Amino acid sequence: QVQLVESGGGLVQSGVSLRLSCVHSGRIFSLYRMGWYRQAPGKQRELVATINHDDNILYADSVKGRFTLSRGNAKNTVYLQMNSLKLEDTAVYYCQYVILPTMRYFWGQGTQVTVSS
Repeated sequence: QVQLVESGGGLVQSGVSLRLSCVHSGRIFSLYRMGWYRQAPGKQRELVATINHDDNILYADSVKGRFTLSRGNAKNTVYLQMNSLKLEDTAVYYCQYVILPTMRYFWGQGTQVTVSS
């Protein structure tokens, strides 16, 4: 029903930029939320940024001013532009798609982002 494919992760030095992409294939829903979560080793998965069907964007405090979430014209793709990367941004980044209002959600397979000093 919903398939998510992430790309763009990698190993980078602190201070540089990286852009993640998530493409949703399958059925398109008119009411949805799409975005990114991340999970660092030994930590719980946490919100990074999400965007609703009505363009309402939510950012985690830890990434405000550094990360920018945007949506492609076809609205089946979201991009996470990550600037000024820090060591603590190291994590597996997961794309999530939520069907509203049922709150049924789907995850991508994850993409590793490693920031080195």
